[in-house]
Amino acid sequence: MKRAESVTFGGSGLDRAAQIRTDARALEAARSDTTARCILMWRGKPLVMGEALDQLALVPMDHDLVTNGPGGAIDQPILLGRSDAGAPLFAMDISNWSADGLDLSGVGAFVDRTEQQHPGLPVGHVFAELRRIMTRLSARDAELAATAKAVIGWHETHRFCARCGNPTNISQAGWQRLCPACGGQHFPRTDPVVIMLVTQGDSVLMGRSPGWPDGMYSLLAGFVEPGETLEAAVRREVMEEAGVPVGPVSYLASQPWPFPSSLMFGCAAEALSREITIDPVEIEDAMWVTKSEMMQAFAGEHPKLLPARKGAIAHFLLRNWLADTLD
Repeated sequence: MKRAESVTFGGSGLDRAAQIRTDARALEAARSDTTARCILMWRGKPLVMGEALDQLALVPMDHDLVTNGPGGAIDQPILLGRSDAGAPLFAMDISNWSADGLDLSGVGAFVDRTEQQHPGLPVGHVFAELRRIMTRLSARDAELAATAKAVIGWHETHRFCARCGNPTNISQAGWQRLCPACGGQHFPRTDPVVIMLVTQGDSVLMGRSPGWPDGMYSLLAGFVEPGETLEAAVRREVMEEAGVPVGPVSYLASQPWPFPSSLMFGCAAEALSREITIDPVEIEDAMWVTKSEMMQAFAGEHPKLLPARKGAIAHFLLRNWLADTLD
């Protein structure tokens, strides 16, 4: 698909500077570089600024929240890479900050519109949910924010060795955890997920999960199992969730989805039947939607169906399906 990398989080050509992750001297030089900047993360939310909250708010490495901050999943900055001008870029978690007196009602909810202002940061610099602002960010800022969220999220859930259960230590500038007890080496994980544009004629198969907002439907999706190809996963998931057999399958595009650690593989699939038999454990409902109905939904004029979330690969695939630009 020619437009594949234009998907949100699709990549900006970031130099990840992997060659210095194991070089202690180079890492120290990067941390002390006066041009180095750090992304602050709080409970999965990046620090952003601007009237539309459309820019990452980067702080210098000598900022108090970096050097003496409350910490969180990590107690040191993680190297993300270098800017196009060569400035080192890091990320730091300050999730242990309690945010007393601020609106926390939406934190962790399906939709979080709350913003948190740290007293040690300039007015207008707030922590905002990434899914809410992801389409406003530049490609570079989106890649940095997604990377920071995914890697810090991995550290939060992998503090102990999966082999022996002992606490592990951060190494390789945040891209590895080492077990001092058994020598186990652990690296950030990414879970492969297939998401399917299942079509027959001018109709596409849409489904919804329990607990989603009223009217919200999306493309069917599911995790790839061990020993399974993407094509097999597509056929299995569509059959399990909707009872629809699938024939030819082809790859379209991928999207890092750091909620918490997925890589979405967008695939096109040809349905061999229109008969739907849902598994209520898997999904709440499924239906065929024509192109004209989907156009209504994208325009906000459909009586039942809302468009897929902007920024998600489902929205990207459906938009290109409507525009006949899936090639």
